[in-house]
Amino acid sequence: MGGNIKGANAERELVHLFWGTGQWAAIRVAGSGAIKYPVPDVLAANNTRKLAIECKSTKGEQQHLDKEQIDGLASFAKLFGTEPWVGVKYGGIGWRFFSLEDLKVTNKGYSANLSLAEVRGLTFEELIGKF
Repeated sequence: MGGNIKGANAERELVHLFWGTGQWAAIRVAGSGAIKYPVPDVLAANNTRKLAIECKSTKGEQQHLDKEQIDGLASFAKLFGTEPWVGVKYGGIGWRFFSLEDLKVTNKGYSANLSLAEVRGLTFEELIGKF
């Protein structure tokens, strides 16, 4: 499955997870990654929180993130009044969510590997406050 299809399917899955709670609404953002403006892949909100999420999906243990993409997410979130998050769907463990401060800084941007996911990554339930 191509990267774009795999990514779009992961984004759709995340939208369904939010709606499935009965307490959150979510949408995929049309044009994310394809227009000149920095927009996230998914916007989700309930009556107390708003999240802007950049989504990634990997079968491996390491997910690289472009500096421009993460900087764009931070700038969008600031302007839109949302919390910026990076959601990575790992093949073996499912979704993990990272605050921008918890991502590992690399020479070319950022990364989030499985060991970081185990220490810093939140599960979906932890992200939405259902421990």
